[in-house]
Amino acid sequence: MKLWGGRFTTAESKLMEDFNSSLSFDKTLYKQDISGSIAHVKMLSKCGILNVDEECLIISGLEEILDQIESGSLYIEGSYEDIHSFIEAKLTEMLGEIGKKLHTARSRNDQVAVDMRLYAKEKSYEIITDVQSLIKALIELGEKHNGVIMPGYTHMQRAQVVTFKYHLLAYVSMFDRDMKRLKNAVEILNESPLGCCALAGTTYNIDREFTANELGFSKPINNFLDGVSDRDYLLELLSAFSIIMMHLSRLCEELILWSTKEFNFVQISDQFATGSSIMPQKKNPDAAELIRGKTGRVYGSLISLLTTMKSLPLAYNKDMQEDKEPFFDSITTVQSSLKVMTEMLSTLKVNSNKMKEAVKMGFLNATEVADFLVLKGLAFRDAHGLVGSIVLYCEEKHKAIEDLTLSELKRFSPFFDESIYEYIDYENSLEKGIKKEMK
Repeated sequence: MKLWGGRFTTAESKLMEDFNSSLSFDKTLYKQDISGSIAHVKMLSKCGILNVDEECLIISGLEEILDQIESGSLYIEGSYEDIHSFIEAKLTEMLGEIGKKLHTARSRNDQVAVDMRLYAKEKSYEIITDVQSLIKALIELGEKHNGVIMPGYTHMQRAQVVTFKYHLLAYVSMFDRDMKRLKNAVEILNESPLGCCALAGTTYNIDREFTANELGFSKPINNFLDGVSDRDYLLELLSAFSIIMMHLSRLCEELILWSTKEFNFVQISDQFATGSSIMPQKKNPDAAELIRGKTGRVYGSLISLLTTMKSLPLAYNKDMQEDKEPFFDSITTVQSSLKVMTEMLSTLKVNSNKMKEAVKMGFLNATEVADFLVLKGLAFRDAHGLVGSIVLYCEEKHKAIEDLTLSELKRFSPFFDESIYEYIDYENSLEKGIKKEMK
């Protein structure tokens, strides 16, 4: 069934029909399309464009189609142009001429726009919940290993001592910002395009405030041209998804490094690892690697839609059909990645002794030694250079700074006394100044 064709004299090429059809992927929107149609029919009845009997019949038919789809008795298939054509055709088969009144005062342009906004909002809330679950897993893992110390890194070199919990809390901060971005995007997109029609509204006396309220939007979109051609909200969400995946990828990279024999800080559960077909000793962190790899996939979706939209004149253009597949794919990818990461963290084993050994061998209290000398009256720049010499000495002697005797330390400066050992103790240094927050 075509929703158009009256002015055409030649049938559409089968090649064009297949090329033009979006049913294979926009069938994802069947629930949103039916919800939008029900709200639209209620409004048409309220405004006297349909009578009450027609309203009841059409809504009952739409609800029956929804039940049939969800029960599996009706498959979304066939030579229909899109999900809108499919549902209207099934309704017309069911109700006859009354079914054809569904599309009164509406275009597919505002119809698909409202479907996508409803879908985007629903999935955004789901992802917010998934992010919250991940944050909870990070906090619980940190609490479980509260007090475990490890090296903090800059330039992938051991820098200063931190706690494992504090390291995880850095990711909590990242994902908390991700939730704020998603909530902000939902707030911006929460306007109804229904009633914009093709691009310039309709001569029917419709009530856009009513449909906006029925569908849970904060208000109708102000400008009809913008209403049918805006895809900013999808771009904003894809941007937020990309940042979520970037944060997941950074965490994956650390888990992959930490699970190597060279680090041996953590052990990834067998549930989230695989083996080698040729090397029996291998345990590969495939779940983390896949999340890291899928990050590029979500980036690609963002760039794809940005490229699609960059030169489009107002208002709707068929190019915009290309918004759906990358957006749907990104939703699936982000949700599965968040769920896998959450479960992987809940089964992670932490080798606290290995982390502590790495702290001891990394001269991570060197900054504290310099701070100690400054407190004794030495200028920081001089203290910095002096401690560098101490580190060189320790490397030659294969000793940690805290293992040097007081006489060895006094060779470098007379400011050293017995209190240096308490001052540079790793646990004590975590209690000083801003580092209290690390606990």
